[in-house]
Amino acid sequence: MSVAKQLINESLSTATFCVNAYLQDLSDEDLLRRPCDGGNHIAWQLGHLLASDNRLINSVCPGSMPDLPSGFADQHSKENAGVDVASSFLTKQKYLELMVTQHQALRDALSTMTDEDLQQESPEGIREYAPSVGSIFNLTPSHWMMHSGQWVIVRRQLGKEALF
Repeated sequence: MSVAKQLINESLSTATFCVNAYLQDLSDEDLLRRPCDGGNHIAWQLGHLLASDNRLINSVCPGSMPDLPSGFADQHSKENAGVDVASSFLTKQKYLELMVTQHQALRDALSTMTDEDLQQESPEGIREYAPSVGSIFNLTPSHWMMHSGQWVIVRRQLGKEALF
């Protein structure tokens, strides 16, 4: 395995570890708590992350990511970020199951890439923030880490112990 692919895989493992740690003692109800006025709740963020991974990796490895549930991307779109109705979101367990499936597909897609593939220019609409195919793969764990860091606020509001 190339160093680039090894580092992306390690970053994904670290992100997954943090996500699981931050969510381990939160209930489905806790996932709907907003960290502040105008902040997105964890359930929406989980769906946003999964839909983003799916879209980004499929943009460079078409068909490599498993389908998400029908309507999933729309349900977790920016337009629906303000929805607080529990029935509009999945359970924590279902989000975590989707994360495992999606992350395995991401790893499988990454394993098919050569170093030359990773150096190729990304699709035009993504280049501003991910100029190469490799940067798209590298972006996914960073995106999970960025969002999971926001969950610390909810954990503190709920009186949960600091983890890291």
